[in-house]
Amino acid sequence: MSTSHTSSSGESHGSVASYVIGFVLAVILTVLSFAVVSTHSLSPAGTLGALSVLALVQVLVHLHYFLHMGGSSEQRWNNIAFVFTVSFVAILIVGTVFIMTNTAAHMMSR
Repeated sequence: MSTSHTSSSGESHGSVASYVIGFVLAVILTVLSFAVVSTHSLSPAGTLGALSVLALVQVLVHLHYFLHMGGSSEQRWNNIAFVFTVSFVAILIVGTVFIMTNTAAHMMSR
């Protein structure tokens, strides 16, 4: 019996073990994030840095174990679409913050 499931189009849907590993890693990262905040063991800047790193690792775990995004040639279009989406959202957020900051600076000068 095969451990990975493949659809009619040839896409891999992972195995039960893969999903369990991803779930366990996601729970561990969530508990670590909660522990960093609730114990106040780090400075505010250290807490922000630790949460940022844990969030980035959790995003990577979700992409790999649940969305099955990898470096294989079959995943090329998925990866391109993901990079485009992330770039678009980043441009949207940076542009919004720039416009709001610029507007606030000009409104305060009056």
